[in-house]
Amino acid sequence: MPRFFDYHGMNKFLSFAAVAAGLTLSVAASAQEQATTASSTGSYRPIPNSDIMFRKTIWRAIDLREKQNKPMFAEGKEISRVILDAVKRGELQAYKNDSLTSTLSPAEVLSNSSYAETNAGLSEEEKAAGFTEESLADDGWGAPASKGKNGKSSAKAAPAKPAAPPSYEYRPKELYQMELKEDMIFDKKRSRMYHDIKCIGLLVPSTLATNTSGIEKTIGYFKYSDLVKMFRNNPDKAIWFNPQNDAQHKNLADAFELWLFNSYIVKVSNPNDARLDEIYGGQQQGILASQQAASDLIEYEYNLWSF
Repeated sequence: MPRFFDYHGMNKFLSFAAVAAGLTLSVAASAQEQATTASSTGSYRPIPNSDIMFRKTIWRAIDLREKQNKPMFAEGKEISRVILDAVKRGELQAYKNDSLTSTLSPAEVLSNSSYAETNAGLSEEEKAAGFTEESLADDGWGAPASKGKNGKSSAKAAPAKPAAPPSYEYRPKELYQMELKEDMIFDKKRSRMYHDIKCIGLLVPSTLATNTSGIEKTIGYFKYSDLVKMFRNNPDKAIWFNPQNDAQHKNLADAFELWLFNSYIVKVSNPNDARLDEIYGGQQQGILASQQAASDLIEYEYNLWSF
């Protein structure tokens, strides 16, 4: 008997195959987009945009000298030491700012975390006593530093070129100022608020005597996802010290996940990209605005559950 080709069955099979292929490509594209977003923003656990009902970007200051922050600033295990040592080993990439687009080399990070000696040359007391820069050329007993071919002093000898002042690296204990950038996100699928940390910056405090600029200086910013990986790979160094129980020290990655630190808000995303003290006209007003901003976020989350 002659065989007839089932066109209808074949069409159904082709349609099913096309739908399956489309779904596969869609899932792959979605996964790739999510991975790209995570790697570019520094988020460790990115939340899909389709699940986000509310998001606000917040910058927080962390003073490691505070009592609640001392466990991540223990002697010899300072988080500033852990981060800078990882940069020197080439294990951690640093960035110029919190946009995480321009990178810094280990040499640039070392330069940012160092200071030059500022007391080179004559002091004001020495100048008042009659000493001059030219007098530095003799040996302190009146003998000139340079002589001519006949052994006599050369009156026209070129003055010695002053050497560059020596540079010193800041001690880890001096680097107690950090900045954290996060997105506060309300996930409508899980019905809860998340702290989605993007990056952490290490700063030179403005109060250090060796920081002659008088303002905070950036050493580098680091993706939070990179920091978590580095903390996990160095459990013997990246320690959150438990002062109550030596058997219960935690990894620094766990300390950030569990929010075992204190911070205060210094900036909330706004059209002018201004900090709170700039908006409200002073440091004291900025602190009050920080407390108000924290209260407003708590109230917003409470209202989400009330209605």
